[in-house]
Order: sequence, then C-alpha cells, then structure tokens
Amino acid sequence: MKNTDKDDIATIVRRAVMESLAVNRARQTAPEEPLEIFTSPEANALKEEILRVGKKLWERQYVDGNGGNISVRVSPHYVLCTPTLCSKGDLCMEDLSLVDLDNYQICGDRPQTSEILLHLEIYKAVPAAKAVIHCHPPYATAHAVAGVVPQGNLIPEQEVFIGPVALAPYETPGTRAFAKTVLPYVKDHNTILLANHGIVCWADTATHAEWYVEVVDTYCKTVMIASQLRPKLNEIPPDKIVDLLAIKKKLGLPDPRLKSGADAAEAITAGAAVSQEKASPVKLPANYEIDELVSRLMSEVLGFLYRAE
Repeated sequence: MKNTDKDDIATIVRRAVMESLAVNRARQTAPEEPLEIFTSPEANALKEEILRVGKKLWERQYVDGNGGNISVRVSPHYVLCTPTLCSKGDLCMEDLSLVDLDNYQICGDRPQTSEILLHLEIYKAVPAAKAVIHCHPPYATAHAVAGVVPQGNLIPEQEVFIGPVALAPYETPGTRAFAKTVLPYVKDHNTILLANHGIVCWADTATHAEWYVEVVDTYCKTVMIASQLRPKLNEIPPDKIVDLLAIKKKLGLPDPRLKSGADAAEAITAGAAVSQEKASPVKLPANYEIDELVSRLMSEVLGFLYRAE
C-alpha cells in the first residue's frame, strides 16, 4: 500500500472523528426542549410532589387563602412553579407552569406566582437549591413581624437542619427588590425570615424544604412557650454544638458557623455536584487525544485492508 493511500485513509479517519465529535457536542449543548421537559415522567413526578407538599402546607395552616408558593428546579434552565391566586390545598397538575430563570413562562395555562422572582434569585445564587417554598407559618412569621430572631442552640434538630435563622428586611412582595433581600443570607442559610411577611426555605427536594418549614415553625413555637416558663433559656454546651455541626457537615447543609476554611465550601456546595455537572460546558478532547484516537483507528483500518488483500 502506497504512502499516499495511507495519507488519504488518515484524512478520512480524522474527518470522521472530528465530525462525530461535532455531532456529539451539538447534541449535548443543544437547548432543552421545554415542552418535552414539562410533560416528561420526571417532571410529572415533581408536579405530584408539589401537590403533596401544597396539601401539607395547607393542612398545617402554614398558608392561608391563596398565600405561599412552591417551585422545583426541573432542569438547569427551567423551574416548575405554582400559579398565582390559588390555594395550596386545591392544587392540581394543570395549575402548574414552567418558567425559565429569567421568569418567562414557557408552558402552563395559569400565570406563575407573582413571587417566583424570589425563588429564581435563590436558584441562581445557590446551585444546590433544587426546591424553594415561601409560606406564612404563624410562629415563625410572628418572629418575622416582631423582627426577633429566635435564640439559637436550644434544640438539636433545629441546629442540624436549620441552624441560625437570618432575618431579611422588608420589601414589597413580588418585586425584584423583594427577591434580592435574601441574597446576603441565602448561601449560608436554607431558612430565612422575611420581615413582616413570612419565611422562605430551600432544599434539595420540595419535601425536604417543607420539612424545614415544619422544623423552624415548631422551634419558634417552642422557644416562645419556653421563654414564658423561664426567660433565660439553657443552651446546648458549645462542645455539643460542635458535634451537631459535624453531623450537619456530613449532610451537606449550609451554616454560617461552618464558614471557616474549606468546611464552609464543602457544606454549602455538597448537594450541587449533579446540577453543576449537567450545567457545565462540554469539554472537547485535547489535540493529542484526537491524534491518539486517529492512530488507533488507522491501525485497525490498515490491518483490515491488509487482511482483505
């Protein structure tokens, strides 16, 4: 076989490799089809979870009238959310809509909640956040109205799942200014009191976000009752708080007390690995890797041709 023939074969093999890489890259970077996402089995399962969570919030009296809103990140670019002007106890699948991170409604017949901007700011600031709940549980909301952050270090469950509670300043609900009030706190806190309004919680699932609502409201209620029995409440000893923070770190939950050194980064970003993997740009092979692949393929092709002669 002539060298010119080998050169021609090498050119054909390299062209085939490069075209295959281009096709694969196009597939991986192609925009997601929102309607397919909205009607997918995965999205439908998340919608059912939103309905269950909405029912729990209403039954626990954490929302009244059409108050509160729930959202779930269904892909790196799209979010499922509850509609405006709808009781969370009456939600059905057809009520939910799909919006992008810029708050454009892509799918769904009912308008999205007016407070989705708050959720979107959290998703953009915290890659680990996969679900957000805003609601008005009475005891936590009472603290938000009074502008009083509950005393900490009193109950283990609160320290592990919530930790210190932040208090965001008041802004008119539904506005961009309101949405941005949580940004100074949201990376270090999964639960924030919203002054004169309610609370917002984020988690890896809607169910877990609802758990945090229950934990913080029960905690605020317990602290209020205990304070009537004894104004100065006994706190968990500092060395035992360290034990609880170790548990918290393993769970990958955020806490400002873990912010010294690498532990903070681990705790805040532990749950984000999957979403960051999906959202990261497609990495092309290096030139030397392509050359090695072409060389191996050339050997296979030439071996086949020699055997066929």
